[in-house]
Amino acid sequence: MALVLLPGLSNLIEDISEEKKLPSQVVEAALREALLKGYERYRRTLYIGISEDPFEEEYFSNFDVGLDLDEEGYRVLASKIIVEEVESEDHQIALAEVMQVAEDAQVGDTVVLDVTPEKEDFGRMAAATTKQVLAQKLRDQQRRMIQEEFADLEDPVLTARVIRFERQSVIMAVSSGLGRPEVEAELPRRDQLPNDNYRANATFKVFLKEVSEIPRRGPQLFVSRSNAGLVVYLFENEVPEIQEGSVRIVAVAREANPPSRSVGPRTKVAVDSIEREVDPVGACIGARGSRIQQVVNELRGEKIDVIRWSPDPSQYIANSLSPSRVEVVRLVDPEGQHAHVLVPPDQLSLAIGREGQNVRLAARLTGWKIDIKNSQEYDQASEDATVAELISQREEEETLQREAEERLAAEQAARAEEDARLRELYPLPEDEEEFNQENQTISTIEVEDLSQQTQDQSESNSEINEEDGPR
Repeated sequence: MALVLLPGLSNLIEDISEEKKLPSQVVEAALREALLKGYERYRRTLYIGISEDPFEEEYFSNFDVGLDLDEEGYRVLASKIIVEEVESEDHQIALAEVMQVAEDAQVGDTVVLDVTPEKEDFGRMAAATTKQVLAQKLRDQQRRMIQEEFADLEDPVLTARVIRFERQSVIMAVSSGLGRPEVEAELPRRDQLPNDNYRANATFKVFLKEVSEIPRRGPQLFVSRSNAGLVVYLFENEVPEIQEGSVRIVAVAREANPPSRSVGPRTKVAVDSIEREVDPVGACIGARGSRIQQVVNELRGEKIDVIRWSPDPSQYIANSLSPSRVEVVRLVDPEGQHAHVLVPPDQLSLAIGREGQNVRLAARLTGWKIDIKNSQEYDQASEDATVAELISQREEEETLQREAEERLAAEQAARAEEDARLRELYPLPEDEEEFNQENQTISTIEVEDLSQQTQDQSESNSEINEEDGPR
């Protein structure tokens, strides 16, 4: 068959490559696969209204499409095996027919033949299939390249540029590095900061939250401005002591989108120093607050409390409630991580914070349940009785949970034992196959042993005959 011409094929591949940000080799492979699907569609349409589709799923696995960029066209090629008698014309070819061209041909050899249909015969349905498959393959390739490019980034914080708005999400352009093309990322409403001004072409630092592997309409990347990882990244870039390893960030608790508009965004950062002479809080704040101010500016004025971590839970809890002044921290239930914090009356509202934000962040930072109490009204005996009742209730719940887990484990073990017994009585097909294979292996070994014993016996008899022969 003649080459099917596609005028402007080279320019088409270059344009798609530039538009989709894909290598030209990837576009060529997608185009070949799409043309092959179009050919399959063409072959199947020949049977519409005449008979059922005779082609199985893997019927066209020996077909391929060859692109000729110089002459700007394509051919459909089929690999066929040489046989004496042809049973499938799409997969086999007769030896006599091949020997008319190649006299040294042999049965079992493979030949590649041009089976390209005429362009007029290709059909509108096949052309539509080709177009549809090409678009799908290009989307799949884009998705795969984005996954490979962004899934294993060492630095999850990217510089993003606002492109447009879709519903309540902001669509941004991000790049994984110098020289790499930009791709679209989605910043959902819940991951935005209330003080950000998302105008067109504005740039922001964003945290790469997710690389979606599920086919979907729209961007495949999801970024965040509210993730605590963004705060960690900003401090690491502003504080040389963190980069050097003499200061480390132990924990971060962030409330970037408070439940009420009357409460602003706030973050608490717990830091510690590896070297005794280094002040971790002072290192993060910097001279006259220069370092922390850079972080606050990037987060558009978000309030940040830097506190010192301590291995002593009481001291750590007291520090976490900064800037309030704490008198006493009572660890009323260390096992359940429950603490009572006693503060002066004038520090009560500051310790709790507006709408409970300060104590809520302190609890997240330390992992303890914190109850703020007025030190002048604190009745220790009454509080201890209440806590004892709570401890008893917690222990009872833990006991019930443990008993439920033990019952579940016993039921699973009994079910597994019953399944094993039933499989012995009523073997499944795969069990019988394994059993037969084992028996076959055993039988083979027994036959080999018997053969070896027979051979040894024959050799032994031969030796006896030689000894008993004529002397």
